[in-house]
Amino acid sequence: RQTLVLVGSVLFGSSAILNVVLIVTICVSTSIFQHKKKLRRVIKGDTCVEIKSNLCCFTYEELEEATNGFDKELGRGAFGIVYEGVINNDTDSKTRVAVQKLNSFLLDQAHREFRNELNSIGLTHHKNLVRLLGFCECRSERLLVYEYMSNGTLASFLFNADDEKQKPSWKLRLELAIGIARGLVYLHEECITRIIHCDIKPQNILLDDYFNARISDFGLAKLLNMNQSKTNTGIRGTKGYVALEWFKNMPITAKVDVYSYGVVLLEIISCRKCVEEMDEEDEDKAILTDWAYDCYKYGALGALVEGDNEALEDKENLEKLVKIAIWCVQEDACLRSTMRNVIHMLEGTVEVQAPLNPSPFSIQYSLN
Repeated sequence: RQTLVLVGSVLFGSSAILNVVLIVTICVSTSIFQHKKKLRRVIKGDTCVEIKSNLCCFTYEELEEATNGFDKELGRGAFGIVYEGVINNDTDSKTRVAVQKLNSFLLDQAHREFRNELNSIGLTHHKNLVRLLGFCECRSERLLVYEYMSNGTLASFLFNADDEKQKPSWKLRLELAIGIARGLVYLHEECITRIIHCDIKPQNILLDDYFNARISDFGLAKLLNMNQSKTNTGIRGTKGYVALEWFKNMPITAKVDVYSYGVVLLEIISCRKCVEEMDEEDEDKAILTDWAYDCYKYGALGALVEGDNEALEDKENLEKLVKIAIWCVQEDACLRSTMRNVIHMLEGTVEVQAPLNPSPFSIQYSLN
């Protein structure tokens, strides 16, 4: 009897083990088949080579159909035009996307660097970044496919109000400032590959359905290794948002993004552009960073937010944000805060000290 029980137990145990092995074998085989199928899908049409990230590779014909022949333009910049499109999913559902068609001059840039940046940025995923969904690289065409952001750019939100006297909600603007800062902290410190965006400006901040700030357009981004804090590269960025070290041929760090963020923060506070043409009598207001410091220095922050009753009623937060922005736009990069510290100051966990004059060297030069 004991022998029969022992034999039965062994047979039952062997059967269970065989079942487990069989199930694992089926799963692995299915996974390999799907992977090969995906690679065939990627290589088909000579559009691109194998991708190491989670990006989808589209054919040019697919994106041409998705955008209805690149019919509806959403915006344009130095690197290309962005079109609205609709992608048909495998589940018979549809997804609205923004398709950026890059200008042909980008084809002259290093192919390997373009692919490395594409793969690395494709791995980023944060609620304050616009997600890159896929791309097309076919012969002379290069296109990027992004999430569609229904509420446009921060630039339109701040500067194109129908009624100039009615500025966007102060509370919402504070939330946008924090959202942008969190996105930059992720890029600088938390991403698999450290990323310096190099072109932070309101045109590259998009607003989703719920008016969350989403950083976009990584066309100028510079990637760093996790043990790397600085790099040498040619000047990148947009006039008015570019830190001084770009012009001094100095190593570039994440502090260039901090400078750009400071300029954008002042634009969020004042709802005006960083550089504006002024009459001769108002010439001192033309450069927003200089004018903001003068307003702070002489206790005249009301002039910076003229007509904005919500901001004027929240004087404590208004002064705090202006001080944070001034620390961010210091000409000496060593004096600028990190984006992590900016978050702490915005949230009130770190006290904001009185800022130094952000442009002492420029003022001294002009006096001489």
